[in-house]
Amino acid sequence: MAVSQSDETSDSLNTFPRLLLAHARVRGGRPAVREKDMGIWQSWTWAEAAREVRGMACGLAELGFKRGDRLGIIGDNRPRLYWAMCAAQMLGGIPVPMYQDAVAQEMTFVLQDAGIHIAIVEDQEQVDKLLEVRDQCPGLLHIIYDDPRGMRHYSQQFLHGLDEVIAAGTIHDRNHADFLDAEIGQGRPDDTAIMLYTSGTTGKPKGVCQTHGALIAAARGGCGFDKLGDTDEVLSYLPMAWVGDNLFSYAQALVAGFTVNCPESGDTVMTDMREIGPTFYFAPPRVFENMLTQVMIRMEDAGAIKRRMFHAFMAVAKRCGADILDGKPVSASDRLLYALGNLLVFGPLKNVLGMSRIRVAYTAGAAIGPDLFRFYRSIGINLKQLYGQTETCAYVCLQPDRQIKFDSVGLPAPGVEIKIAANGEILVKGPMLLKEYYQRPDATAESINADGYFMTGDAGFLDEDGHLKIIDRAKDVGKLNNGAMFAPNYIENKLKFFSYIKEAVAFGHGRDEVCAFINIDMGAVGNWAERRGIPYAGYTDLAGKAEVLQLIQECVEQVNADLAHDAMVADTQVHRFLVLHKELDPDDDELTRTRKVRRNFISEKYAVLIDALYTGKPSQFIETEVKFEDGRKGKVAADLVIRDVKIFPKVAGRAA
Repeated sequence: MAVSQSDETSDSLNTFPRLLLAHARVRGGRPAVREKDMGIWQSWTWAEAAREVRGMACGLAELGFKRGDRLGIIGDNRPRLYWAMCAAQMLGGIPVPMYQDAVAQEMTFVLQDAGIHIAIVEDQEQVDKLLEVRDQCPGLLHIIYDDPRGMRHYSQQFLHGLDEVIAAGTIHDRNHADFLDAEIGQGRPDDTAIMLYTSGTTGKPKGVCQTHGALIAAARGGCGFDKLGDTDEVLSYLPMAWVGDNLFSYAQALVAGFTVNCPESGDTVMTDMREIGPTFYFAPPRVFENMLTQVMIRMEDAGAIKRRMFHAFMAVAKRCGADILDGKPVSASDRLLYALGNLLVFGPLKNVLGMSRIRVAYTAGAAIGPDLFRFYRSIGINLKQLYGQTETCAYVCLQPDRQIKFDSVGLPAPGVEIKIAANGEILVKGPMLLKEYYQRPDATAESINADGYFMTGDAGFLDEDGHLKIIDRAKDVGKLNNGAMFAPNYIENKLKFFSYIKEAVAFGHGRDEVCAFINIDMGAVGNWAERRGIPYAGYTDLAGKAEVLQLIQECVEQVNADLAHDAMVADTQVHRFLVLHKELDPDDDELTRTRKVRRNFISEKYAVLIDALYTGKPSQFIETEVKFEDGRKGKVAADLVIRDVKIFPKVAGRAA
């Protein structure tokens, strides 16, 4: 349940600092956050968190941070980085989280654009990045680090340990007891609570300013929708710079009062998840795909009896599991078989995945394959899709329990109004809309129409039950020369439903046919190759194997067969494809940090490959520069084989 006291109403708890202080009073001894460090889980109560945040806020004030200032935050999901967000908000400032895996030069734009004077970072790695670009960011006056390991010989006066800042702030708070409470008292729900930068798929990223009121409204709507309360647990592992993490791990936690758990590292997420057993979980489709891939790999390596038992009970789950989850009528015999399957297969499987206690799980960011969706729901995991954007506080639509459609993203969320424009663009209105783009009144005016609707840039339609179905980004929807609608993302998502395909880029606008680039999934294809005794030396070698090309061709042809049944897209079947010699990578500017395809950049960078696809060449040599994690550059070269794909006749029937 949300914070409640006789003298505290929802109307009065209208900023995040007020919510934090209310939790410290109402449930001060309950765990607010946990962090795994050196293999040990550490816990902080709401009262302890509130004390730390007060000290941090006053420490920032000592360094000159004031109302309206922007605070840079860079690092993995760490309790004190979340607290830094609230500390800035106590002073009327605006936290600006940045992607922790971004290279130094990528951070430069945000540091300059947001005018950041103080940054709080996780560790030495992030300090080094900021030191590298500090000459380009003369406004950056102070860098504060949380983890002191490796910082012993850094002597710059503008570097501060977070412990020192909190200690100084605690003294400041003791000496000026009314200062911070007065600052918190000035806070208003329409103040900007956070600034999150868009991924910048088509240009420079924009700073999205979200208010306390918008985020709290979204959080209350989501918590009420799925009945999230103070006994729930969430695993916080997705980037803090992403709007979804800000909603699920920060805003909803401060509204509902549940516990946020920070894993030790990205490599230990699954282990940490099994230890915590979250009740609420969010992951992009790729994470769910990877988990299922690992399950299937393990089953293929298991003994014959285990394999037979697994497949037998999964057949039962596929037949009736989702219906049982949704409370639909199921025969007594199937219920009995399912219960036995839950004891022998589904229960242990959910335990291995860390999902034994999951009440609700969400996915978003890309379409999830129907088979993948069915698998998780069939074993009793209440997996749902949501749809939203940075500008809408993460969601616009939610899927109600027992009203799940595999091909939709659900109904409008509480308080949200959706309208479809004449050109098919999705328009939304509600309390969760952005306040503005930072210092971009032109972009703000362009994104919100005269009627107050935010123009999402996505194309879609509402079905007969009011569920929203997404087609593609409106700007990406084009036409083939024969007049057929070309929705590249729709095709790409269908290709990525296969565990063997990690990324896909489709081309076709203004052309006679559709062609595609494919990235194989190294883990899934590597395991497939090893089981067949196919040797390989690395990604480039594996991607060029004739057997692998045939495997991918079969996947593409399955997609074509499916597209043939969709009247709207039957003419956009993939005619030719190639498997790229390298993985598309954010470090090479081919993907955003949220792994969205930079379509125009890829088209320019690999123009010679696109030309080869459309001129009928059987192969094409290419040499590409790549960036390594340590900053070095190298080149990858290969002769890429281009394959023709079977095209299926259009089948009369269902529409897309």
